[in-house]
Amino acid sequence: MKRFVKPLKWGKLLLPSNIFYASLSGCSNYPFRQMAARYKPGLMFCEMVKMEGLIRHQPSAYRLLDYNSSMHPIGGQLFGSNPKIAAPCARIIENLGFDVVDFNCGCPMDKVVKDGSGSSMLKTPDLIGEIISNMVAAVAIPVTVKIRIGWDDTHINAPQITKIAEQAGASAIFIHGRTRKQKYKGKANWDSIQVCKKIANSIAVIGNGDVFSAQDARNLFAHSQCDGILISRGTFGQPWIAEDIKRLDRGLPPIIPDRRKCLLEHLKYIYAYQTAHKALIDIRKVGCWYLRNRRGSKKLRKALNYANTLEEIKTLLEYE
Repeated sequence: MKRFVKPLKWGKLLLPSNIFYASLSGCSNYPFRQMAARYKPGLMFCEMVKMEGLIRHQPSAYRLLDYNSSMHPIGGQLFGSNPKIAAPCARIIENLGFDVVDFNCGCPMDKVVKDGSGSSMLKTPDLIGEIISNMVAAVAIPVTVKIRIGWDDTHINAPQITKIAEQAGASAIFIHGRTRKQKYKGKANWDSIQVCKKIANSIAVIGNGDVFSAQDARNLFAHSQCDGILISRGTFGQPWIAEDIKRLDRGLPPIIPDRRKCLLEHLKYIYAYQTAHKALIDIRKVGCWYLRNRRGSKKLRKALNYANTLEEIKTLLEYE
């Protein structure tokens, strides 16, 4: 059986594997990454940060970039559309000790797109190239870019952006196989990722979309011949998915975790990092991740959503 999991080298940075965890707004926070770090993805990202917030030194922007040494290799992801502040923002990411700086051109959410950021950047490929060039010139760490395959089905321009990013000096391009119009609906188009891989020369093409299991990752590798896999929603409630992919690649059985125990451990990380009120909100969301599609878990998930204190949640998980 052909093996797909391997180390990747971007400039001086050697990544231990080509299985990466995505930046997920409101989800890939510090506690999430503490759990993920246990299973050693080749690279993980913090939540995306608006360039204007970073350049203005807003505390909320910097808090999104909290990390500890166990999370290396780690990337900071920026979004925005102003090329004039791209270089200083990239330098801030580098000076904070990140291993990679990524430019988000894929977020489909209305609040991001409305000011020309995120996947709205897909409409201005040359501006993407300008911002990447400015970042590359400013830092020694690898610069990468995250995109979707296009704005909608009549404007598929991922191959064009792949070449632009390559010429601008990006080390890698992460390609979500959906359009902005799709958001997270429908099926990811892995064919477009394959096309980008075929035309790429020096830039690494990392596939993303519809990877919820180790077998999904193998299928994406086989279909597109991509250089690596970026996992997004597939990490929810299974921070061990990178390890499962590596095990499948070696012909080993998957991890069979105790989901309640993992959820309790995640809860401890959340409680140590967040205020009590924020922790309560987070654990309701995270609890649904770990317990979804589990036999007999519907009652427990409902109870978690109605719990009013963290102690009540702990009791439910330990004794329900």
